[in-house]
Amino acid sequence: MTKIYLIRHGEAEGNIYRLWQGITDGKIAPKGKLQIEALAERFQDVPLDAIYSSDLSRAVTTAEGLARYHQLPIVKRSDAREINCGEWENEPFGNTERDFPEQMRYFNSDPEKWHVNGAETFEECRERMDAMLRSIAELHDKGTVAVVSHGMAIRTVLSHYMGFASDEIEKLPHGDNTSVSLLVYQDGKMRVEYCNDNSHLTPELSTLMNQDWWKNGSGFDLLDLRDEPFDLTQDSLLYVKCYRDAWIAVHGTETGYVSAPYLTAARKHSRKDPQSLLKIFSGEEFIGMVDLDPDRGHLHGYGWITLLYLREEYRNQGLGVQLLGRAVRYFSKHKRKALRLHVSADNQSALSFYRKNGFVLIGTEKGILGDLLLMEKRLD
Repeated sequence: MTKIYLIRHGEAEGNIYRLWQGITDGKIAPKGKLQIEALAERFQDVPLDAIYSSDLSRAVTTAEGLARYHQLPIVKRSDAREINCGEWENEPFGNTERDFPEQMRYFNSDPEKWHVNGAETFEECRERMDAMLRSIAELHDKGTVAVVSHGMAIRTVLSHYMGFASDEIEKLPHGDNTSVSLLVYQDGKMRVEYCNDNSHLTPELSTLMNQDWWKNGSGFDLLDLRDEPFDLTQDSLLYVKCYRDAWIAVHGTETGYVSAPYLTAARKHSRKDPQSLLKIFSGEEFIGMVDLDPDRGHLHGYGWITLLYLREEYRNQGLGVQLLGRAVRYFSKHKRKALRLHVSADNQSALSFYRKNGFVLIGTEKGILGDLLLMEKRLD
């Protein structure tokens, strides 16, 4: 008999950015680090003979935390990866809900019907995960091991072991980040002792308790934002209005704001790459924008964020991180190693937001109305 603790990785940046992670590599988010601490404490006195992990960074980092109290190497396996999402890889959830609403619902409620160009099928994922787990179980007969993998890969193989048909998969809830399932392998059969246990997490540390998408079966939350390129031939007045609003929100006055230089720069960004200047929507309602400079910093390996903007009524709702996710996604694709931006020294809410999301102060410069703090977030 072999015991296998099958564990989902800690909350990753892709989870909070609301992007399809799949086999896209990404870092553990700040809350994920705290979840991993709690997971390590849970397993402090659990005897383990081996620790296996998907070779993706978010899983490896989780496994490293798990190994804190165990003198064991991390054995990385590519066959423990998340399901490959094909052309959905690294796309925002809000965009795929707009473009592929039926397939979005199949993914969560009847995955055998889910088909996306270039993607692994659920059958392929299930067979891969099952073969991987059986090979590990047979290698560690009479032992106990931990395997760190990913949400949908785990859900796929658990539903198979528990006898759920594709259209019954909603009977098996999504597993929280760092949730634990215990499998028992004996006489060639795999039994699920328990699944998706997150008892080591407080409500504040839980990912799912602070989200609603998994409750409605669609996989889509109205607060999963979508985007489309800004067309400044039609939307220049909207751009100017947004930038003015952002300026006033920071400085409390319109003094010092001149629209022409910012609009000229935005046109340059858009001509260089339409994906660098985005309108942001919640459903069909315009709620903000992302303005990135494709050129600035490219010789030094960093990407420049000109503006992340949300309309006033959408601020302080946890949505800004999805705009930041667009910047991370864009500049990661362009092989930049860091993000940089300016923040007014008086803008305490923005400073708190950026610090929380991995930015550090690297310099100070003079601005029109006061000091500007130069902040950086590493992407490597």
